[in-house]
Amino acid sequence: MAQFEEVSQKSKLHPKPEGLTLQYGTAGFRTQAKHLDHIMFRMGLLATLRSKKTKSTIGVMVTASHNPEEDNGVKLIDPMGEMVAASWEEHATRLANAEQDSILTELAKIIEKETIDMKEPASVYIGKDTRPSSGSLSQAVVDGVSSLGGKIHDYGLVTTPQLHYMVCCRNTNGCYGSATVEGYYQKLSHAFLQLTQNAPNRTDDQKRLVVDGANGIGALKMREMEAFLRSELQVVLSNDGSRGKLNHLCGADHVKVQQKPPEDLTMAAGERCCSFDGDADRIVYYYTDSDGRFHLLDGDKIATLISTYLKELLTQAGLDLQIAVVQTAYANGSSTRYLEDVMMVTVCCTKTGVKHLHHAAQQYDIGVYFEANGHGTVLFSKAAQKQILELVKDPNTNDEKKRAVNLLENSVNLINQTVGDAISDMLVIEAVLAIRGMSVQDWDAIYTDLPNRQLKVKVSDRRVIDTTDAERRAVTPEGLQEAIDSLVKKYKQARAFVRPSGTEDVVRVYAEADTQKGADSLAHEVSLVVYRLAGGVGDEPKPLQ
Repeated sequence: MAQFEEVSQKSKLHPKPEGLTLQYGTAGFRTQAKHLDHIMFRMGLLATLRSKKTKSTIGVMVTASHNPEEDNGVKLIDPMGEMVAASWEEHATRLANAEQDSILTELAKIIEKETIDMKEPASVYIGKDTRPSSGSLSQAVVDGVSSLGGKIHDYGLVTTPQLHYMVCCRNTNGCYGSATVEGYYQKLSHAFLQLTQNAPNRTDDQKRLVVDGANGIGALKMREMEAFLRSELQVVLSNDGSRGKLNHLCGADHVKVQQKPPEDLTMAAGERCCSFDGDADRIVYYYTDSDGRFHLLDGDKIATLISTYLKELLTQAGLDLQIAVVQTAYANGSSTRYLEDVMMVTVCCTKTGVKHLHHAAQQYDIGVYFEANGHGTVLFSKAAQKQILELVKDPNTNDEKKRAVNLLENSVNLINQTVGDAISDMLVIEAVLAIRGMSVQDWDAIYTDLPNRQLKVKVSDRRVIDTTDAERRAVTPEGLQEAIDSLVKKYKQARAFVRPSGTEDVVRVYAEADTQKGADSLAHEVSLVVYRLAGGVGDEPKPLQ
């Protein structure tokens, strides 16, 4: 244990509060900032071990994304910029919850189980968001890495997707790009400017975009990037962090949940607006019409716009590549029908959660995935990228094919394939709208969302509900799915499903129908069935007013 002497000494500076247990989930660890100092130190240790194991640079991002400013969190980034392997999530949970005198034992167990050679060098990239607590918490990560002799590159204030990008650049020896913030801006802006050259005669109004930065890191980085865009995108930045609180009455999550614009944002009728979340890995678009009605364009609409654009380019370029859109059960039925029936795009449905979507998207030549909340990206297989590049270089390509394949190549370069990235996704959307000569209203009119309603039912034990078919059908308790099926038959264009929450003893209910009244009524009836058959607690669900 001599090699752990420094760990033993430094861990005393980051003591674990007694009785506190946390679990590493899809979003890493996330809770009130005051409970996280010991977690950060230990994730510094774990990232160092992961680096030695993979012989690669690993990332550690200090952020709590769309959570309130008082919270914070941490997540590890694997070598290709993806989320950390599931088996290491378990190591993270055990190491985080080990009592103070058991840290060294827990470390030794991980080293033995993963057969880690401690003589291997380690390299860890660290980034943080703008929360007041992020400075001291990222220092705790630094302490953890240095106590195991790891090499640190601290990027300071960056968006979560930027750190994912840096890690991927580093581990591909620069093939993906330059592992600097400036390198990120240069790669994305160059691709964006190349794409928008295909949309001449745009007016200043068409180049104008109102951006809600959620008073977070996205606003800061958008300011830095503006110069690289050379006025091809004229950003009007609100909630830029100069006075408001992070995520308070602003940001993508607030807009999506409340179905209304953020505070402190001035928007004219028909004006194109978008919101980032706190760490800039989600984006939603919106506008108000001439009657003052609010229109939200969420992840489903984004996936539809991007996938149909890419499919058209593949056809024009004569490339035989399979493109698919990966959705969850929460995707609006109208989007699924439009993609499958009108655009003839393959749609694959998978379980809720980014890691499931990302994994499913990897099975196709081109996989487009977006959660309804606006988190998503596009993945291009190595084979697809190779075919695109070969066609770019082919001197015998005719003009139409050449234009299409050049657009494809620049689209690949503009998309951050490591993770959902609000800035990258925004630039892709802006380029597609410009190239197609579409307004935000044209985009919104592609299809009309079916009215829907989401409800929660408290139960004594969420595990009584087991699902299949990408969470669209309930296997247990007995009789529940049959009851849902018979309720759905009462309504037009209807569907409904239930799934247990991943974090609390509640069951989530989703219903869709041809009218809002129908969707509300169906959701209520399904929640009553769940309450009665799955051990509901408290009062029976009341009808929606």
